[in-house]
Amino acid sequence: MDILFVTTELAPFVKVGGLADVAAALPKALRALGHKVTVVLPRFPAFEHGGLLVARRLTPVHAVLGGIGYDITLFDGRLASQVDIVLVDAPGFFDRVPQGDVRAADGIYGERGEDYPDNATRFALLSFAAAEIARQRAASGAPFDVVHCHDWPSALVPTYLEDLLGPAEGRRDTKTVLTIHNMAHQGVFGREQVTAVGLESRHFTPDRGEFFGKLNFLKLGLVTADAVTTVSPTYAREIATEVSGAGLDGVVRARADRGRPVIGILNGIDYAVWNPATDAALATRYDAQDPSGRARCKGALQRELGLPLEPAPLVVSIGRMVHQKGIDLVAAAIPTLLRATDAQFAIAGDGDPELVARIEAVVAKSEGRVVFVKSAPEPVVHRMLSAADVVLVPSRFEPCGLVQQYAQRYGALPVARATGGLVDTVVDCDAKLETGTGFLFEEESAKALVAATERALAARAIPQWSALVKRVMRLDRSWDGPARRYEALMKNLVK
Repeated sequence: MDILFVTTELAPFVKVGGLADVAAALPKALRALGHKVTVVLPRFPAFEHGGLLVARRLTPVHAVLGGIGYDITLFDGRLASQVDIVLVDAPGFFDRVPQGDVRAADGIYGERGEDYPDNATRFALLSFAAAEIARQRAASGAPFDVVHCHDWPSALVPTYLEDLLGPAEGRRDTKTVLTIHNMAHQGVFGREQVTAVGLESRHFTPDRGEFFGKLNFLKLGLVTADAVTTVSPTYAREIATEVSGAGLDGVVRARADRGRPVIGILNGIDYAVWNPATDAALATRYDAQDPSGRARCKGALQRELGLPLEPAPLVVSIGRMVHQKGIDLVAAAIPTLLRATDAQFAIAGDGDPELVARIEAVVAKSEGRVVFVKSAPEPVVHRMLSAADVVLVPSRFEPCGLVQQYAQRYGALPVARATGGLVDTVVDCDAKLETGTGFLFEEESAKALVAATERALAARAIPQWSALVKRVMRLDRSWDGPARRYEALMKNLVK
C-alpha cells in the first residue's frame, strides 16, 4: 500500500507527548512490512535545527479558505528510517519560536498552556495541504491507498478530501483513517470559523461538525473518516461512555451502530530507540537475561542527580505535568512515602506552572531524597528508567500510555491507575509475584497511590522480585503486532 501519514509531532524533532513517538515508529514499522509511507507535518523550525535536510518543491499549493488565499510551500525530505517526509510551510503559521528556543514544544499548539488564537486556520491549512497532496496524486493516476490522520489538527483531511475528490477523481481509491490519541483534545472553535476554514454550511450540522453551537474538528473527522481507531482496546470502550467520551460518546456509539466501530489498537514502542541492551545513554547496558547492570545504572544516576549513594529503592515519575497525568497525586503522595519508606524519588517533566511549583515544594522539604529534572533531555529519561525500581503512572485517564511500557522494557515496575491503556499493558501482581507485570490501583487518590507504591516496594524485598524484573523485560512491546493490525485494517478498507 501507499500510505500518507498526517501528524503534527515527530520524535526526535518535535515532541509534546506520545504522538511524536508513534509518528516516528509506526511509519517505520509499516515500511518494514513492505508499504510505502510518506509523513506530512507542519514545517516547524525544529526540523532543520535537528539536521533534517529538505528540498523545496517547485510547485506550491494555493489554498483559498474563507475567501483568503494562502500560499503554501512543500518541502521533501527523508528520515533516517527511510520514510519519506513532506513539510508544509505556511509563513507566519508554523515558524513560531517561543522564548527563542526552536525546540520548544510550545511552538506547536500554543505557549504556556494557552492555545494560539489562530489554531483553526493553522491546522486547517495543514489538513488542506495534505488533502491537496492526495488530490494531486490521484490526478496523476497513482492515488494514495490510505490517508492516516492523527488527532484533531489533521481531522479535517477526510472532509477536505470529500470536497476535493469526487468519485470520478479517485475518492473511492483513497481511504481515510483517523486515530484518536486523546479524546480530551478536540479542536473546538467558534462557528465563525466554519467559513474561515473553507467549510460549507452542510458540514456544520448536528450530524457532522456542529458541537453545542461551535465547530468541532475532531467530531467532523469522526463522522467522515472511513475508519477510526484509538490507541488501546480499553480506551476504545471508555470513549463510548458519557464519563470518558468528552461529549462525543454519542458519535462513537453511532459509528458502532452503523457497523463502523472505533477500533482500539495498542501502541508499541520502538526497540531501536528503547532497548537497554543497545542504549548508548546508559552507564552500562543490560538485558533480560542479565539485568544486573541496573545496579550500576542506579549508582550513576544517583551521582548525576545528586541523590544519596545508598541501596535504597528508587521511585521515578516521568511525563507531562498536567491534571490528566495525576502529578498532583504524586506531589501529595511523596511526603507520606518519605516517612513510611527509605525510598528516593526522581521526577522529570514540565507543564502546568502550578503543578511544577507543587513538585518543587516537595523537593525543598525532602532533605535531598527527592530530585526534580525540569524539561529533562531524552537521554536523562532513558537513564532514569534504567535506574528505577518503580515508575509511577497515576493518570486520571490514559488512552494508551507509553511510560509504563518503557519502564517494563527497562526492568522497572509500573505502579499505575487501572484506566485506559494502562489496563491493557499492566497486569496486577499477586502477593508471591508469580503472575503480573506491575501494580494497579483503582481509586483516583493520593491514598490509593501510596498504598500501591508501598505494595510495590514491599514486593521488591522478596526473592521473586528479580524473576519479575526479567519477566517484564521479556514482554513483547514492539510495534510489530500493532503495525500488522493497522495493516489488516487498511487492507480491509482498500480491498
